[in-house]
Amino acid sequence: MRRAGSIPSRRAAGAPDRDADFRGAIGLVAPYFRKYALRLFVGFLALVSVDFLQLVIPRIIKFAVDALQQKTATQALLLEYGGYIVGLAMMIAVLRLFWRNMLLGFSRLLETDLRNRLFSRLLVLDKAFFQRRTTGEIMALATNDLSSVQLASGMGMVALVDAVFMGVAAFLFMAYINPTLTLIAVAPTPVLALLTRFLSARLHRRFKKVQEQFSVLTEFARSTFSTIRLIKAYNQEKPQAARFNELGETYVRDNLRLAVIYGTLFPISGLIGNVSMLLVLFFGGRMIIDQTITAGDFVAFISYLFLMTWPMMAMGWVADLFQRGVTSLGRIRGLLEETPSLQDSRDSDSAGIVRGEISIRGLSFSYPGRRQPALDRIDLDITPGRFLGIVGRTGSGKTTVCHLIARLYPIPDGTIFLDGKDVNGLTLAAVRGAIAYVPQDVVLFSDTVAYNITMGRPDAPMEEIEAAARAASIHDEIVAMKDGYETRIGERGVKLSGGQRQRLAIARALLLNRPIIIIDDGLSAVDMETEHAVIRSIAEYLAGRTCIVVSHRVAPLADAHEILVMEGGRIVERGGHEHLLSRGGFYATIYRQQTNQR
Repeated sequence: MRRAGSIPSRRAAGAPDRDADFRGAIGLVAPYFRKYALRLFVGFLALVSVDFLQLVIPRIIKFAVDALQQKTATQALLLEYGGYIVGLAMMIAVLRLFWRNMLLGFSRLLETDLRNRLFSRLLVLDKAFFQRRTTGEIMALATNDLSSVQLASGMGMVALVDAVFMGVAAFLFMAYINPTLTLIAVAPTPVLALLTRFLSARLHRRFKKVQEQFSVLTEFARSTFSTIRLIKAYNQEKPQAARFNELGETYVRDNLRLAVIYGTLFPISGLIGNVSMLLVLFFGGRMIIDQTITAGDFVAFISYLFLMTWPMMAMGWVADLFQRGVTSLGRIRGLLEETPSLQDSRDSDSAGIVRGEISIRGLSFSYPGRRQPALDRIDLDITPGRFLGIVGRTGSGKTTVCHLIARLYPIPDGTIFLDGKDVNGLTLAAVRGAIAYVPQDVVLFSDTVAYNITMGRPDAPMEEIEAAARAASIHDEIVAMKDGYETRIGERGVKLSGGQRQRLAIARALLLNRPIIIIDDGLSAVDMETEHAVIRSIAEYLAGRTCIVVSHRVAPLADAHEILVMEGGRIVERGGHEHLLSRGGFYATIYRQQTNQR
């Protein structure tokens, strides 16, 4: 029996385990570092070469200044030194272009791979996941969070390597010139290290809150635009705008609290660098007066200190980028670790369903988080080629039966069989590949009529597309449109009426030509006469295949081989149309009410 399993928490109650988050983030991106190892090696080699060439320039300047001080400099010698500097600058420009392509290109490739992996994971997750997570949250992961990862793995990683190499190399060159002055210059740096460590934890928490609020903001905007007609109908434009403004102000406040950390780190980093410069100017100037070092050494030392000041200032920026990246990777990892409650096992049978026979044995089911059963001990046999109608009050379990036959939720073993095979022993692809399902909520894409009909069979010939449209009683309306089957129907089919959208979805299902078709109240937006005509047309089109139609209106189901009446998750009546009328139960009562018969 396959049931949803909860993912164990990776942290105890209380403060977040930052070390675990970091290890998880590294584990997530490590395969991509191995995949692009050669690209990274070449890129970092070019980056280090640029840094090394930058370190050579102060030495050339030292020789030039010493020559000027000693009055041995000539115009030719100065031009020679200038030529060396120009040559080095040109080499630096070429290598810098190269490492940017290699390393920043890697960050874009990483972003693309993670986005593809995220999208692929979303495609296999089932309905239970999308009931827990909002579309806005998922969109935030695919935009803001991936952008943070890209920055951390691009400029963040470059700045870290650049800062470490340049800082260490500049320190060694400074120490070579004068160890004492070097110790004076680096004396303030421990303050920066302590400050960075102190602020990084707060940076992590505040950035996570910012990302979560961005998810809320995105979801609110999405839901507003998707329900814009309802909002206008209820004259709710101003309240919605006020609510959006309130969410935006919260997002701004969270960003400002984050900016306090970010704004503290950079100025203090710059202050510490400038304090080091002040100390060098004071003590280094005295050393020149005492002739402990030459003017050329002092100029070179100042140049190296400038080179080392960048790493000191960059550490705050790097810490910010990496904290953002780790936080975002943690959020992305949470989604990638989601597992569908329905999964194929190694021994699942992938053989296709051919006949369309359905058997249900003692099926009881409760939705996750609910105690009240949606279905209670259902037994049902549908032989191939039968037309089954299902009616009942709202909440009686009609849609749940459709969901479970279509394998949208996990069920106990031995409860649903297709062609005599337990569905839990079949692959999901085998089960769903045998069923054409038309849900209550019609989903259409902002594309052409033909694209929406052929979604499941993009290579279907035009004559089959038209035949399916005729069976769904929508062909004549399509050809009456300006561009016929090439008419673009707008976002979610906004240019079509509710009945047209539903019949288009039915045509899509019919075109799949599968042994089982399920229409779950898929004609609620058309009048009873049209519904009856469509169902009769569908029955003729699907001759020899199993058809299940759920409807709140009973008259259109009069031609069904068998009709089920559901109440409270159980089958309370079953039989043909005339049989149910003669019993005088719920079916007969509803039929008379809907047809105005006494």
